[in-house]
Amino acid sequence: MDFPMFHLDWLNDRFLIAMIAIIHVLINHGIAVGFVPYITWLEQKGVRKSNPSEITNNQWDEMAERMMKVAFIVTTTVGAMTGVGIWFSAALVSPASIGSLIRVFYWGWFTEWTIFVTEVVLIMVYYLTWKNANRTLQSKLKHIKFGWYLSVFSWFTMAIIVAILGFMMDPGNWNTHHSFINGFTNPIYLPQLFFRTPTAMVVAGTFGYMLLFVFTKKNSAIRKNAIQTTAKWILFWVPFSVLGAVYYYQAMPAAMRDNMSTAVGTIEFQQYYKLLKYIILGATSSVFLVALFGWIKPEKVRWGMVFFPTLMAFSFLGIFERVREFIRKPYVIGGYMYSNLLRQEDYPLYQRDGILKYATYNSTPEITDDNRIEAGRNVFMLSCSRCHTTQGINSITYVFERMYGSFNKPLDESAMAAYIPNMHNGRTFMPPFPGNQKEAEALAAYIKFLQQSHETLEGAQTAGVVVNPLNNMNIAIQLQHTADSIKALKLAKK
Repeated sequence: MDFPMFHLDWLNDRFLIAMIAIIHVLINHGIAVGFVPYITWLEQKGVRKSNPSEITNNQWDEMAERMMKVAFIVTTTVGAMTGVGIWFSAALVSPASIGSLIRVFYWGWFTEWTIFVTEVVLIMVYYLTWKNANRTLQSKLKHIKFGWYLSVFSWFTMAIIVAILGFMMDPGNWNTHHSFINGFTNPIYLPQLFFRTPTAMVVAGTFGYMLLFVFTKKNSAIRKNAIQTTAKWILFWVPFSVLGAVYYYQAMPAAMRDNMSTAVGTIEFQQYYKLLKYIILGATSSVFLVALFGWIKPEKVRWGMVFFPTLMAFSFLGIFERVREFIRKPYVIGGYMYSNLLRQEDYPLYQRDGILKYATYNSTPEITDDNRIEAGRNVFMLSCSRCHTTQGINSITYVFERMYGSFNKPLDESAMAAYIPNMHNGRTFMPPFPGNQKEAEALAAYIKFLQQSHETLEGAQTAGVVVNPLNNMNIAIQLQHTADSIKALKLAKK
């Protein structure tokens, strides 16, 4: 409410963050956190596989270096840009929540950014010094040790961010004791970390599995050895990933588990939820089976057999991020701030006096017959626009048309106005309506107007802003009081 409301009516605001965040997580987990230790392990294997007259097995080392080149390029370009993109999009779409998180986790984020900058420097040093490290055995061993240091730094960035993600799902006793330590040690932190760490290793292994077919020759001994080695890596981490998933699932509050069926797909997809669970189970099992086959019969493995499990591993991680983002609803920060960016403790005031009265950027602090549609538009922007659009993805008009079967007839304003204040009782993933009954009626009128006019809603980035006239009046009064106080002080000094 203290920020102009950015809005993308064709895309959906949270979908913007979701797209950037999912891409970043796929790169961060699969190609940074998991892939760097995997490559370092391969580099170490190259030294062990070398002849007494060699520093390292040159063919093996060249394969590992080429694979690392892919990771280096992706992480320092798309990975870095999407990391910044999350901050940029979150500051636009969810400024109140990101501001609250910065206040709670200031030192955590400061540490994470320091480690991240160090990680970027280390990954550049690690890759760019690879060839020079092959001059002596001592320098090669130092390079391998450097790779393990880089692996630790990569993991630390994830370990800090996971604490913040867990906090958003379940702050634990932070709502009672507002401290950094209480927020960091939230109930979901360790379960989520124990799941993400081995899962990142599994995804990295499947990605490496696929790259082997690019950087090794068909039917070569090195491809056979590399497939078998990578299969061992995947088989080692898969059981820990499964155990972490079980631990994580059990740690989730019951309300979040109840949201799971809707979180995986959409409301319409809810009836197929059980089928989707079997699909996910089958996809993750394929990773294990292909790895097992690669360990037993590495010469029989083909690129097509590896591509599907790799695609499924990345897809599963993407689905996991989608689920994690949704199941914490109706909150964006559990028990503290709803997904519409309004604090839970402020709701009694809004529901008594109306949300429009207290909104900083609002042209209709009071609802009249003449401004009813405009007021409804403002209520929608303040209360609904973080998750809904007017005509785009998750359109508010489509939601009500589907609910009432009104695709070919006008929506019923009175029915909507009666339903809106109670909608959260049936749809527990939605926050309660923050306004009063008069604002619910204005919102219902606006939704019906949208159905008939097909108008789209422009955000502050296009439409500009109008400051609440009541706020202007309060500011003027405060400035006048300040001026009078200063004048009185000057007179007293004389």
